[in-house]
Amino acid sequence: MSLPRHVSSKWKKTAALLKDHFLSDFVPETVAMSKISLRTLLKKYGMVYIKPVVGTYGIGVMRVERTESGYQFQVEEQVRTFKNFGDMYASILKNTNKKKYLVQEGIHLLKHKGKRFDLRVMTQYAPNRRWETTGIIGRVAAKNKIVTNYHSGGKILTANRLLARHTGDVESQLKSLSKLGEKAGKAMQKAFPGVYVIGIDVALDQSLRPWILEVNTSPDPYIFRKHPNKSVFKKIMRYADLYPKSEA
Repeated sequence: MSLPRHVSSKWKKTAALLKDHFLSDFVPETVAMSKISLRTLLKKYGMVYIKPVVGTYGIGVMRVERTESGYQFQVEEQVRTFKNFGDMYASILKNTNKKKYLVQEGIHLLKHKGKRFDLRVMTQYAPNRRWETTGIIGRVAAKNKIVTNYHSGGKILTANRLLARHTGDVESQLKSLSKLGEKAGKAMQKAFPGVYVIGIDVALDQSLRPWILEVNTSPDPYIFRKHPNKSVFKKIMRYADLYPKSEA
């Protein structure tokens, strides 16, 4: 086994998912950001997210929308409104700090007490050399925030508690998410040999359809310390101990 591999490019990871026939149906339309691509997807979906190709903790993510009076975008807790697209795009560029960005079809996330949430699905290459989903946990955005990341003020809650408000069959939903994680793990390892763990951020829309927003190849396991079932975190760490270690 080679040393664990970290893949930083969101674009490369998205491309790997799109090559898989099963997974491609669960990936929101995602393209490199330009003035033309942003205008096109905004016209098509009404709301999109733009995010840096390389970045962590939701830093730099913006939500862009068409409104009755023009356009608006939000970064952190600040919302800016514009009458025309050109002015908005110029303002967005100032916030990108010359980094490369992606435009992604906007998914309207389910909410918990008025706040958006998504799910982190932790999937690992198990001792039996098969991909196994070892934990699923919910992340609820802080008030007035557009990202759910714990490091950006998000709150950690169990997936069961979050889903119970929206479906009468939580167990079936979790099984589907587990399968999705395992399929994504295989696809990532096929594209990037040396990947042994992934954390996929999954949004559920109003019809409970899952969407893979992002794949992290170095996911933070410690959010699972907040899982009420202590065996979940223990198993995640036990599997992590089996990954090849650097000699440094």
